[in-house]
Amino acid sequence: MQVTNQGSVRVDLVGGTLDIEPINLIIKNVVTLNVATGLKASVTLSKIAFNGIEIHSADYNKSYKYESADLTEDRVVYAGEYAEMSFVLQILRLFNINSGLKLELASGAPAGSGLGGSSAMGVTLYRALCNFTGHNYDRHTAVVRVKAVESRILNQGMAGYQDYFPALTGGVLAIRGMEGEIKVEQLYSDELKNVLEAHLTLISSKQSRASGINNWEVYKAFFDKKPEVVNGLTRIAEISHATYLAIKERKWDEMLQNIALEGLEREKLFPGISTDKIRQFTAELRQDGNVIGLKMCGAGGGGCFILVHKGLDPNVIEAKVRAHGMEILPFKVEAPL
Repeated sequence: MQVTNQGSVRVDLVGGTLDIEPINLIIKNVVTLNVATGLKASVTLSKIAFNGIEIHSADYNKSYKYESADLTEDRVVYAGEYAEMSFVLQILRLFNINSGLKLELASGAPAGSGLGGSSAMGVTLYRALCNFTGHNYDRHTAVVRVKAVESRILNQGMAGYQDYFPALTGGVLAIRGMEGEIKVEQLYSDELKNVLEAHLTLISSKQSRASGINNWEVYKAFFDKKPEVVNGLTRIAEISHATYLAIKERKWDEMLQNIALEGLEREKLFPGISTDKIRQFTAELRQDGNVIGLKMCGAGGGGCFILVHKGLDPNVIEAKVRAHGMEILPFKVEAPL
């Protein structure tokens, strides 16, 4: 028996950090917008005759074998003995699986990119395990359980909820955390897809970053009621809500301006979210007047960013990206599943 599943990695447009509970319940009009991309996390599960678990990771370019007797709760969950594969092994524990299974995994995104590749892979794995075992699949349950596992591993407060949904839904999403539930609104249209693909370029700086650490510092500062952080997140919520309305009203220029504006506000909140390398690159492109701004991927800044522009010649961008030692990643908006 074999099961293969894929799930989109997301690009966050606006409203990151606002998806961390309970910030989402404290600030008014909180909405997080993101896009399911053609970059895909992939999972293949196969039955094998082995009293344990075998994992092949494309991200680490390594293979792992664990005897069933070694996969105890203490060793997998609390002792941190299996660091690289801890997330995978803890998800397997949700299904009480510790033998007879081979997993082939790829997150679909560079490590530290800020594209939520691990989260996408986690819920894609969860869904594949439901298919493999015959368990009932429920999207909300998948997100809640995988998010809980990832939060435990992160060990810096709760993980945000936005990263998980694009892998399970596709499209362009407006995500709102309510009291006891998460509401997901599908905003996808062919026109919106075409606008986003024509005016956003996804670029890897090739500098791995840990956005979760930055998020944790802002999270603590918010509940310490530091005015600059409370006001900054409130401003990001206002911009995110305005971006949502611009999409609903098909005001594409306003939407693009707001994505770039949210990027600027986020730089005020997260010292070092951008880098000198990225700022120099953007400053050069701004000289012809066609660049609107940039938005770092990941709520606290990963290694990737989106360049927001008025429709630059891809060849011009490609040449400058390469000259700065960076790389353009494919950016395709996936239709709803």
